Amino acid sequence: MTTYAEAPAGQEAEILQLYRAHLSKGRATLAELFGTHMEVESQGAWVTTSDGERFLNAGGYGVFIMGARHPLVMEAVRRQLETHPVATRILLEPTVARAAEALVEVAPEGLDRVHFALSGAEAVETGLKLARANGRKRTVSMKGGYHGKTLGALSATAKDVYQAPFRPLIPHVSHLPFGDIDALREELAAHPGEVCVIIEPVQGEGGVIIPPKGYLKQVEEAVREYDGFLIVDEVQTGIGRLGEWWGLDTEGVRPDVLLAGKALGGGVVPVSAAIATRKAFRPFDKDPYVHTATFSGQPLLMAAVQGTLRAVREEELVSRARELGARLLPRITEIARRNIPDLVVAVRGRGLLIGVELIEPGLAGELLIELFNHGVVANHSMNGSSVVRFTPPAILTDQEVEFLLDSFDKATVDLVRRSATMPEGGN
Repeated sequence: MTTYAEAPAGQEAEILQLYRAHLSKGRATLAELFGTHMEVESQGAWVTTSDGERFLNAGGYGVFIMGARHPLVMEAVRRQLETHPVATRILLEPTVARAAEALVEVAPEGLDRVHFALSGAEAVETGLKLARANGRKRTVSMKGGYHGKTLGALSATAKDVYQAPFRPLIPHVSHLPFGDIDALREELAAHPGEVCVIIEPVQGEGGVIIPPKGYLKQVEEAVREYDGFLIVDEVQTGIGRLGEWWGLDTEGVRPDVLLAGKALGGGVVPVSAAIATRKAFRPFDKDPYVHTATFSGQPLLMAAVQGTLRAVREEELVSRARELGARLLPRITEIARRNIPDLVVAVRGRGLLIGVELIEPGLAGELLIELFNHGVVANHSMNGSSVVRFTPPAILTDQEVEFLLDSFDKATVDLVRRSATMPEGGN
């Protein structure tokens, strides 16, 4: 039995069968659509498969803002792995304290309490529990928003296909149109002092939906007017993805809780965080056991956080993401309008979060396959199934930028050929 992650070429069929036997038949079927390639190595912007093919990773659901295996993150993790990877959680432990300090330094002013977790959904659960502990028993999220699939987070994730098998969910949750401040004000006014609002600056899984300018600030003002509680979910958009440290920075918003994840582990380990004001965090300050997790703040993960934040600062990856996004968005738009004018609805983006919306979901799936055929990994959008999403790293070289654009150009040309042979209605 092979136990190494880097399984040699020729084992794809065996691995596929193991997926079917022990993981997910659906996931195995999805892998077959992409030719049963098996990824075994990653470095920077590239993923290598067992047969030696290399793919530019413009996917990864927002994790790889600094690419894979960044040297500063790897150095920090290796050093911690060889000394003290997992703590007792009883004694003082320096890496979690230093990681919290580093995260607070890049967070908006006034957010100076941190709870670390592993997944974005766990960070969401932390924020929702803080809202409950502060007396807000009602939750408002936005249609198209995505906050995870654990029970509390799923209640805020407004998509029926994910919710239906698990109802009843948490009660008193409303889903309002994203960008509609009047609808939100009406909900807050109906329940003053009772409402927690959770919102993303840009809806990534919703299909890169960008709200009207000033909307996020209006949300904050309305929440304050009606004594609500504000959670800004930046699990996907934070740590430079939008060309700012945080998506809320452009409007000067200060939530009660800010959520981070995905990029926070540097593309090396899973880690997330809820960053809160002292007032919001008070229930957790009172009782250190009221909200805990065995692997929260473990040294190995905290070393990665410190390496990540150091790399983002020293290599100026936030501004780099802004500059790359400003180059990519107009050129992707031009290519789409030139090659697939009848198949594309819109191209949207901020920083290195770019979405290409097709006229129907089947075409989005076909475009993902064509991109893969031309050496690029991209993602679908879980709440916007007609949208192909690009989340490339901020370390792209000029040559890699041109490779991505050239691959998109070729993929869209091939999409036209493929769509001409597709049955009416797509797949």
